[in-house]
Amino acid sequence: MLKKKQKKRQNDNYRQKQDPQKPEDLSILRDYQDNISRIKGELGNSTDINFREFQFNRIKGFCVYVDGLANQEMISVFFMETLYTGDIDLTLHDAFQCLADKTVSLGNIQIITDWNQVYDNLLYGNTLFFLNGYNKAITVETKGWDKRSITEPSTQLAIRGPKDSFTETLRTNTALIRRRITSPNLWLETMKIGRVSQTDVGIMYLKGIANEKIVQEIKERLNRIDIDSIQGSGFVEQLIEDQTWTTFPTTYSSERPDVVSSHILEGRIALIVDGTPFVVTAPAIFIQFFQAPDDYYSRFDISTGIRILRILSFFIALIGPAVYIAATTFHQEMIPTTMAIAIAAQRENVPFPAFIEALIMEILFEILREAGLRLPRAVGQAVSIVGALVIGQAAVQAGIVSPVMVIVVSLTAIANFSTPSFAMAIAARLIRFVLMGLATVLGFYGIMLGLMFMAIHLCSIRSFGIPYMMPLAPFNINNQQDVFVRFPIWAMKNRPMFISKGNIVRTGENQKPGPPKQEENNQTSNGES
Repeated sequence: MLKKKQKKRQNDNYRQKQDPQKPEDLSILRDYQDNISRIKGELGNSTDINFREFQFNRIKGFCVYVDGLANQEMISVFFMETLYTGDIDLTLHDAFQCLADKTVSLGNIQIITDWNQVYDNLLYGNTLFFLNGYNKAITVETKGWDKRSITEPSTQLAIRGPKDSFTETLRTNTALIRRRITSPNLWLETMKIGRVSQTDVGIMYLKGIANEKIVQEIKERLNRIDIDSIQGSGFVEQLIEDQTWTTFPTTYSSERPDVVSSHILEGRIALIVDGTPFVVTAPAIFIQFFQAPDDYYSRFDISTGIRILRILSFFIALIGPAVYIAATTFHQEMIPTTMAIAIAAQRENVPFPAFIEALIMEILFEILREAGLRLPRAVGQAVSIVGALVIGQAAVQAGIVSPVMVIVVSLTAIANFSTPSFAMAIAARLIRFVLMGLATVLGFYGIMLGLMFMAIHLCSIRSFGIPYMMPLAPFNINNQQDVFVRFPIWAMKNRPMFISKGNIVRTGENQKPGPPKQEENNQTSNGES
């Protein structure tokens, strides 16, 4: 009990150091020079805080903004020039209101009265105007920092899909979603998270389609976050997820506006974090990570075949080296005689057992893959390809590994790249080493034991209360339209009922396409004759 009290006291002291209390008097001062001195003192006399003093008749004042966050052209053109050239009498009984109503021609004007609002608006990119003799200020939205333009997605490519992607600006990302869902029921709620960073986090969902309980649960989890800084969507994702001790992702992250829009239309909730080009959607299920954007832009039969191929590739990436180890170590009788003789001849000069051989090659390929990601794009791909070819060939000639092992590991690496979700592909890469160890000890029995434990673990995971393996476990026959087989668009009449609890009807009646009816053809031919 004493240790808990000491720990609580330490946490309280830490918070006080990180977030010192403001002075008790939060009211803006009437003397504008005192206001300038207070802003400089609170912000450490920072050189990027710009002050511009002005005087008209007997009224003095100043404006303040942060260089790099505010648009200086907007300040000069829409305020200063208007103030100098406009017919404004600031000697009236209420010069402050006159300035707010007639002089400032910018949008989103607000009058504030305390210092907390001053610092929040100033550090958000707004410009503040103070007049001598008034204990209040005008804040004008002048955000104008440099931002990256909308470009083509770099991690989630699609052949027939849109070519735009999210950026690091919150408002740009929300606009990309609203362009695709022009409905008044698309609601957006914004909150600030992070004691120091004060990062804007938006919650976007469709009112009447999204499950209100899940929306409320997400809000509560976001409100419980107590951290200094939020630097990306990955921070929020790790702080609100259901399951921590698992390699499988329980939220979905995407940089494509069309993917996020489709998730919102299904009843999911999108979390948009300012400063990151990836949007998180929840709840997430296992089969969702094998669905690619091209699945819905192509015919259903082609999409179904490619999706099954992806799932097969996932299992190859998961158990490929483990199967080779088990077959060559314990179950040689399951290998055809000719192949068994060829493998034995190749491994005759290899000094290591199959597990060590596979481990060496897997670690080598993981190093090359990581190096290819971290190096500049111009040389990263070349290093990965040349490194794999040269080192693999040299390892075979040196007798460290066999040629069959190089083929198995290469096939495993290629199959891993076919998984659309990077988070799910990483999970397969990690579990692969566990299955390799089980195959070394127990052979195929170890692989089956590992897959059984993985299946039990997957069935125990939940994402915001939704079973992770839905609609497979528990099995729901009414929600099998977009699992292994992707039904035609006209046949996918309902949204996933385990996610959406409101309006689940997605497609109207009689949407199946077909040729014109025979009666219509006859009437057309008679009219022509």
